[in-house]
Amino acid sequence: MQKSDPRYGAYVRVLEAHLKPAMGCTEPIAIAYAAAVAARALGQTPQSARVWVSGNILKNAMAVTVPNTGGRKGIAAACAAGLAAGDPALELQVLSRVTAQHGPAIDALIPHIQVSLKPDARLFDLLVEVEAQGQTASARIADRHTNVVCVTQNGRILSQTPLEGEETGQNPDEALLSIEGVVDFADTCDLEDVRKPLQRQIDLNTAIAREGLRGDWGASVGRLLMDAARDPAGRARAAAAAGSDARMSGCEMPVVINAGSGNQGITVSVPLIEYASALDLPHERLLRALTVSNLIAIRLKALIGCLSAYCGAVSAGCAAGAGVCYLLGGDLYLVSHTLVNALAILSGTVCDGAKPSCAAKIACAVDAGFIGWGMAQRRKQFRDGEGIVKKGVENTILNVARLGRDGMRETDREILRIMSPGC
Repeated sequence: MQKSDPRYGAYVRVLEAHLKPAMGCTEPIAIAYAAAVAARALGQTPQSARVWVSGNILKNAMAVTVPNTGGRKGIAAACAAGLAAGDPALELQVLSRVTAQHGPAIDALIPHIQVSLKPDARLFDLLVEVEAQGQTASARIADRHTNVVCVTQNGRILSQTPLEGEETGQNPDEALLSIEGVVDFADTCDLEDVRKPLQRQIDLNTAIAREGLRGDWGASVGRLLMDAARDPAGRARAAAAAGSDARMSGCEMPVVINAGSGNQGITVSVPLIEYASALDLPHERLLRALTVSNLIAIRLKALIGCLSAYCGAVSAGCAAGAGVCYLLGGDLYLVSHTLVNALAILSGTVCDGAKPSCAAKIACAVDAGFIGWGMAQRRKQFRDGEGIVKKGVENTILNVARLGRDGMRETDREILRIMSPGC
């Protein structure tokens, strides 16, 4: 792909936009970020707050540990931490400067924070309203984790961004993504154009995976799998799960996200890093393979939507299988069939919120990616008309997107009713 090709610049921008560092599960961190923005607009430490969230954010934020809060969990803890000590300039690392000294202030705020479902919410939608000494302020984030669309002070709008259609692939750069284009770009791109976000992903996500294997985090899924690992595939699956073990249980180490999710960022990168290390492959080859896995995952999620009842680890695990295929010399044919096979295996896995079991889902998703890759190597494939599979990788992707975006909306609502009776 020539640099003059409009897709070239678009793919570089997509990587730069999506591969950002974040501390903690991104939904509660987005709440903390909105709280910090609202507190800054208020001009003083709030005395109380009300948090309005969409069902998907409620589901993803209610059971996960908030980093730097001494093990506190849930939406009120995330909001309180953002109000007490969050730095809005740091966006998804908003809580990185919170310390144990802020614990009493966080605990004092939590009883004065009310959490409610937001009426007429978009899929990703949250509003934090704060009050102190009769003064009020608010901040709303919609569609993406750092997309602050409205800030008010005493009812006066300080900033506002118009909202259009839901974020489901309407971004012009993301709309140019295709599997053929991604492989062409990875084959030919100037690595200096993509090195910075990819190298940061390698450094940060490797570090948290190692911490997950070293420490006693969550359900220790990664450590369990590593004890039984006998080959690079087993170690790759275990390391990815270990990163999620740590992250879902409040580890304060940052990760580089993919499509708004730290778990997805870990899943698309750590398996490839483990393979490249085990086989002593050139670093440049790893960078090109990470380009493939990251862009494929973004392609899938852009069409499904930022949040859904469709587990994002599936998209990322299937993309990781395609990335490992490319890493080890796979061409467009093998990458495409790896992806289709993997999607046929595991599509439909539900997302019931961010929590320790995400690590096990990641392991299963990476395993599906590897099964799809093994089938493709042997010229075996799931064929057109077999379930949701259609002839051509892009047609299968469109079917998966339809399933996750449209077909699973009622599933999403039922999951929320199960998790939060009365909602």
